[in-house]
Amino acid sequence: MDPVALLDLVRGELAPETGDGVVTTEADVVAAHSRDEALFCPHDGALALVRARTVADVQATMRFASRHGIPVVPQGARTGLSGGANAVPGCLLLSVASMTRILDLDLGERTVTVEPGIINQDLKDAVARHGLSYPPDPGSVAISSVGGNVATNAGGLCCVKYGVTRDYVRALEVVLADGTLTTIGARTAKGVAGLDLRGLFVGSEGTLGVIVGITLRLVPLMPPPLTAVATFADERAGAATVSALMASGAQPSMLESLDRTSLDMLNAYGDFGLDAHAGAMLLMQSDGGGSRESALAEVEAFTEQARSHGALDVAFSDDAADNEALVAARRLAQTAYEHHARSHGGGQLLDDVCVPREQLPTFYERLDGIRAATGLTIATVAHAGDGNLHPSIFFSTADPDEVDRAHRAFDDIMRLGLDLGGTITGEHGVGRLKRGWLARELDEGNRGIHRAVKTALDPHGILNPGTMFADL
Repeated sequence: MDPVALLDLVRGELAPETGDGVVTTEADVVAAHSRDEALFCPHDGALALVRARTVADVQATMRFASRHGIPVVPQGARTGLSGGANAVPGCLLLSVASMTRILDLDLGERTVTVEPGIINQDLKDAVARHGLSYPPDPGSVAISSVGGNVATNAGGLCCVKYGVTRDYVRALEVVLADGTLTTIGARTAKGVAGLDLRGLFVGSEGTLGVIVGITLRLVPLMPPPLTAVATFADERAGAATVSALMASGAQPSMLESLDRTSLDMLNAYGDFGLDAHAGAMLLMQSDGGGSRESALAEVEAFTEQARSHGALDVAFSDDAADNEALVAARRLAQTAYEHHARSHGGGQLLDDVCVPREQLPTFYERLDGIRAATGLTIATVAHAGDGNLHPSIFFSTADPDEVDRAHRAFDDIMRLGLDLGGTITGEHGVGRLKRGWLARELDEGNRGIHRAVKTALDPHGILNPGTMFADL
């Protein structure tokens, strides 16, 4: 069917089934909602934008799309970094960003049920008033939606101790490809009835259904953590400290690393006072499970490990303001990267690989080889306690040779992660950016299972086509 006829269908059939103003075909508005933050991922050709306000809006959209075989791209806050929310030709963009309500807070069960568009930090603030915490905290915590976090199984700075989004999802309400509304999982603390479909949908990136309701497990709010910082001559010494600390059985609530380039970019962006002479910095926090004595013991264990691995300096703070400033600086690393990219050619490719922690020193050593081979600036921050690294490649978008070298560096980093026994994505998801690499990571049996699940739940292939399943 030609685009004009499809648009007539959208206006004449879908729009009347939804609320006033839910469906728009205005070209500028549709174009503005057609991509996330990833570079080099196509995003043209969307027919219309559906800004769903209710579950009924989502169901109507999926029933309409299923009847006519129209692709649907589910979207949240569009803060993703893998092209997972990007338009494909002839698609409907289905945004749930306006669905932001807290539907239920059960203090006895320590659960909260929310709509998918609620921002992670807003949820944290709301439950904190009741002495509870929702631990998953991606770097985009202030701007990313919980539905998007579920769709990509997001992690963050504190998952070294508290786990990733999947560990907190009790139940999901999902609209399937044909518009059917189903509940997956259980709100109870235990429940093993049937297959773990909840785990299947967490991280599925909108390819199996549209998440419209989420019940999350909460934990008691911990007291402010203690913080320690260590600087090193190079990344490998810092990485060796991480490997040794985690192998000792320590349970820090945060263990982050920044390389020299990241420290330089942060200092250039703001007055953070980070050590300009350090080759790497580790930022460690411990909440001690609520015990100050345990937190002090973990800080001391970190200090000893850092010194035994040649730390240039180790500092400890129990000042809440200082601690918050250090964590805020770490969270601003991507903002500092963007600031640097704008004044150095405009190009940035942010990677996301995860390796066994014992392989962290080797990763940094071989990353130096990638820098040398491509001649590009590559800065790296990491959720080091998890082995989850975020190398960021900088280049000029106006120089075809640099663009080509940036792609080579990106692929070399992906290959390196797999070579070291790791995975192509720790938290950003596959999207369009890494779909070819997913096929390389999975063996044929695994690829077959993926294909079978996709075919069973989305037989016409209308849900987020061109993303993670495209090359399987």
